Amino acid sequence: MAVPTTFDQRVKSYSLPHAYWLARAADLAYKDEETIERQARDWGFTEVRHHETRFAPPFPLQDTQAFTMAGEHMVVTAFRGTEPQQIRDWLSDATTPPWPGPARTGYVHYGFGEALESVFPDVRKAVTELRTQDQSVWLTGHSLGGALAMLAGARLLLEEPRLAADGVVTFGQPRTCDRLLAAAYNKGFQKRMFRFVNNNDIVPQLPPEPAYTHVDALRYIDSGGKLHDSVGLVGGLADRAKGLTADAFAPASDGMRDHFMRNYLAALEKNLA
Repeated sequence: MAVPTTFDQRVKSYSLPHAYWLARAADLAYKDEETIERQARDWGFTEVRHHETRFAPPFPLQDTQAFTMAGEHMVVTAFRGTEPQQIRDWLSDATTPPWPGPARTGYVHYGFGEALESVFPDVRKAVTELRTQDQSVWLTGHSLGGALAMLAGARLLLEEPRLAADGVVTFGQPRTCDRLLAAAYNKGFQKRMFRFVNNNDIVPQLPPEPAYTHVDALRYIDSGGKLHDSVGLVGGLADRAKGLTADAFAPASDGMRDHFMRNYLAALEKNLA
């Protein structure tokens, strides 16, 4: 296997090369609109829509951003993430009231629910209008963007079944919902949801359990950069202990370094090579 040189829009199911290109799309979500449009068209996506909502204080995020790109065979929506320091206290606060889950199924973290609600109508409209030839639909994102991609997938699945995504692939995604919604999600997205976690990345460890939980299926990158389909409890703890520092949010800590999108891309390229 080698690092793929083109974005294969004909893919219908998960593969590591496809996850790599979705990681590239998640990384692209951090760029400006002109860069996004130029790169999307270089990848063969002829239509691009931008989604943005700005918040005022005291909401902890300055804005929520995403883009949708569509080609002849595929539609991809990528949600932008944010710096972990900006959401540290927010993610760690277990007293935040929950936000009702889609179709009254369980609940989600209030901040994620509000952030997604601000752009979801526009995302849904874009997917509806751009899916003109029964293209496959994929959702992706890094960090906060991963949480929004997962929850957008849940909303489409439970509220708009005809628009249900063919797959959701996230990177460094925090916990997003309770066990009830996670169970419904895992059932609906079996073999279609893949959540990449890079070793000691601090963000997937928040918000705290047991109020919030992760959805399946984990793809774990160990301290040596090797990708695993799962991670055992004992082995995972030992592997993660190799790089831990006292403050996982410190800029030089393993928890922060492992969260950077560039390190996810480097790990994927290593496993493809």
